Amino acid sequence: MSVDRLRVLLVDDERLARRALRTLLAAERDIEVVGEASRVDEAARLIRRERPAVVFLDVQLRGETGFDLLACDAGPFQTIFVTAFDAYAVRAFEVHALDYLLKPVHPARLAEALARAREPATPRAVPERPTTYRYDDLFFHDDSRRPRFVRIREIAFIRAAGNYTELYTAAGPPLLVLRPLSTWEAQLVDTPFVRVHRSALVNLDFVERIERGTSYTYGLYVRGHAAPLAMSRRRALELKSRRDALGNAPTLPISD
Repeated sequence: MSVDRLRVLLVDDERLARRALRTLLAAERDIEVVGEASRVDEAARLIRRERPAVVFLDVQLRGETGFDLLACDAGPFQTIFVTAFDAYAVRAFEVHALDYLLKPVHPARLAEALARAREPATPRAVPERPTTYRYDDLFFHDDSRRPRFVRIREIAFIRAAGNYTELYTAAGPPLLVLRPLSTWEAQLVDTPFVRVHRSALVNLDFVERIERGTSYTYGLYVRGHAAPLAMSRRRALELKSRRDALGNAPTLPISD
């Protein structure tokens, strides 16, 4: 039974980086690497000749950038950026990149990007919502005034706001997201986020202390935020147990 091949081109000025990506792609039976390039002009010639469906594109090339290639009008293709830097993520969104992978490329993230590339739909400006997040993943906040990516590990806590949720980082105003807290909880299952209240998820790396309140309640203090979050006694003990179980985390005090 024949398999439709997805023709891809690798553009990176580091030979070892191209080799590493080619090795990962070799595990995909429907992927055909039609060429490699280290420079913009070389990549443009290959695109015109080979007509790849997808270009895996580094951002920083020697004396050039991957965005220079997109300005060449070499032909239609979908772009998956592969870079060691997350500072270009918003600009990648602006040029309608299919995905944005950080080096070293994780096989699971590569699989997600390839799944989007195989879809017959037109290229998306924003990746679809992942099933789960890793701690170093980027979440795209689709704000009309300031669209940007936020790293999961930089979120201090997430609070429910009706059908929305508010994302709080260590500094700045909260980001309003159209996503229920239950979805966040499922997507952050393998990260240090813990449900501390029916309306809040907290990143354990930001927890400073827990203080005992009245009527078997507790106040949870999060780094960068003066006002505590409410917790029940059961939730406080669960959180302390999980925090203390982390080998690289200090014991979490519960104050009277």
